[in-house]
Amino acid sequence: MSTTQGIQPSKPQDFQPFVPPGESRPELTVRAILLGCIFGLLFGAVTVYVGLEAGLTVAASIPIAVLSISVLRALGRASILENNIVQTTGNAGQSIAAGVIFTLPALIFLGFDLEYFRIFVLAMLGGWLGLLFMIPLRRQLIVEEHGNLTYPEGTACADVLLAGEHGGSFASRVFLGLGLGSLYTLFQNSNIFGAWPDQPDYQPDWGKQHIMKGASLRVDAVPEYLGVGYIIGSRVAGTMFAGGVVSWLVIMPAIVFFGSHLPGALYPATKPVTQMAPDDLWAAYIRPMGAGAVAASGLITLFRTVPTIVGALRTGLSNLRRKSGAASGDLRTQRDIPMSVVVGGSAVLVVLMWLFLTFKPVPGAQTGMIANLAASLLIVLFGFLFVTVSSRIVGLIGSSANPISGMTIATLMATAAVFLVKGWTAPAYGALAITVGGVVCIASANAGDTSQDLKTGFLVGGTPWKQQVALMIGVCVSTFAVGITLNAMNRGFEEFHAMSKAWNLSASHDGVQVQGRFTRKEIHIMLPNKTAETEAGNHYILLNAIGSHELADGKYLYNPATGNIEVQWIEGIGSERAAAPQARLMATVINGILRQQLPWGLVLLGVFLVIAIELMGIRSLTFAVGSYLSIATTLAIFVGGVMRWMVDRAKEKAGEAEEAESEISPGSLYASGLIAAGGIVGLMGVGLKLIEPFGENVLHVPHTFLDNQWVSVGMFALLAWSLYYFARKPLGNTAKHDVSTGL
Repeated sequence: MSTTQGIQPSKPQDFQPFVPPGESRPELTVRAILLGCIFGLLFGAVTVYVGLEAGLTVAASIPIAVLSISVLRALGRASILENNIVQTTGNAGQSIAAGVIFTLPALIFLGFDLEYFRIFVLAMLGGWLGLLFMIPLRRQLIVEEHGNLTYPEGTACADVLLAGEHGGSFASRVFLGLGLGSLYTLFQNSNIFGAWPDQPDYQPDWGKQHIMKGASLRVDAVPEYLGVGYIIGSRVAGTMFAGGVVSWLVIMPAIVFFGSHLPGALYPATKPVTQMAPDDLWAAYIRPMGAGAVAASGLITLFRTVPTIVGALRTGLSNLRRKSGAASGDLRTQRDIPMSVVVGGSAVLVVLMWLFLTFKPVPGAQTGMIANLAASLLIVLFGFLFVTVSSRIVGLIGSSANPISGMTIATLMATAAVFLVKGWTAPAYGALAITVGGVVCIASANAGDTSQDLKTGFLVGGTPWKQQVALMIGVCVSTFAVGITLNAMNRGFEEFHAMSKAWNLSASHDGVQVQGRFTRKEIHIMLPNKTAETEAGNHYILLNAIGSHELADGKYLYNPATGNIEVQWIEGIGSERAAAPQARLMATVINGILRQQLPWGLVLLGVFLVIAIELMGIRSLTFAVGSYLSIATTLAIFVGGVMRWMVDRAKEKAGEAEEAESEISPGSLYASGLIAAGGIVGLMGVGLKLIEPFGENVLHVPHTFLDNQWVSVGMFALLAWSLYYFARKPLGNTAKHDVSTGL
């Protein structure tokens, strides 16, 4: 069984890794780096895709290790240290992607463009900063406190590598999930074959009293959500779905019930409640409320971990003063990248950050050299603080429970407070603040996962400096996929909706900014009758609305020839398909402090809803994220959680309770394959949508008997049944090894 829970405290000098320090095996090889880079690109893209949709990410180190064992074994005799380098390099993509999607899309919500080059530079600088800041902590956290800091994901990954070394076979279950999930997604995805509806939807409106009007019960019948729900478990999935139920089946119908008699719009909406569909209600009312809920729960989570954070920081700083953690040792397993490289590299990164902010600002957000210097120093201050905290706290509670959002909120609040005191409240400083928060978030996320990877290396006998070099390479390579995927989803999920609103462009409109000529040559406009038409786009003028009482937040296209706003541009990121709840939260924090433009009534409703949940003894962060997301997302995740509950219950009855809790159980591996399948094929669909002629899907299956919502429900149920079946089916040869003792 996994030894994640079974490590006993021991003196560092008593521990012997699987590969002794005096033994040399192939490690930092070309094939290991290349394979790790491929997995970094793949899992970085999948993390962006799933994370923007579901608002959470799952660890990638174990599926990468499983796949690496299989691939390198097929290529010839593989060293366990090579497999460790593969998972170390590939896992950098997941951590960088998580830090990026939680913060940088906030630029879109603040009214700015999200450029690929900006994503690439900030992700690379943040990733390297997190790694360099963590290196001096390695000896104390990983070595000296072995047994006290368990690093659950790192230990579980070592289990996989050691089992593979002893003949254990896991990859077949991952490939099975990947194959069946890919086949399912090819026919389910509306951007590919679309043989049946990808999102069954039921909108109740019962009787003459229009009971439950405004509610919606829908499900995104995709394999990645099913896999995520299984991995996070029934309790977390159920709590997340509860948030969706409250928003979509309680609050939204209540808004219609109480607001249907109002003749005009109810702020922040711009049209009467009676004219609003469930999607409109979610965008206008639920998103601000959900952002308030996520902000409050993030701060509560941060406050709850303050004792741990203070202890981690105090211990880390005292150990740094006592001795350098990056000092070279005589043994192979003690050698880190030299401290001179760490200090010099960190200084260079800070200078590069200042140069980038000064000479390559966000378009339309130029700030002064002093403000950019202040931002760079704040990045160093909060970066080192939260890298220290993150590196230690994941050893206690694991990466999945690492309060990265709370740390980022604290960074943004402190940064915005400094800017407010200095009088830097223009929109450009909001973009600068999110840059600070983004780099700190990326650094903290990467430091936490780096700690897990170095723990894996410590257990199997890896060479620290070689892992650190692999991580630097992984950061560089994975940022390519992160930026491309982010922009592809923003374009691939975008929609242009026809509208007509008279507009005096020469008059002053509070909260509405004219951004110049729209540069697209052609756009595909969705008409009220659900048909689409292609129209030239470069004759429009682009308007951006934030905090306006006349237009909902977003972008609009104004036609000078008619004097009307004729098109609403709904960007992909922030839509129901890619809600990006954490990034929306970051934008809410900045707008609330710097611009003081928030629907505070809705925000405070979310805050007090979270307080009520906490008073019931329930950890509120998962509930808050669920209340913000579409119920289509949370219901699909809940189905995966139900499958996990059924499997665990069946195993308990059969006397297999220990296996039900394993990090590398058959169900978890199959679920990892489903997540990868949904992400990979889903991204293929996004790519096809970007290149398809005239916005028409040439692969789409013609209307048949399959084009029915119940068919979609039935096919999703079959996929869920396959998850249950293969989770109950034993893996076969799964040799185990006790990494706590090295035996």
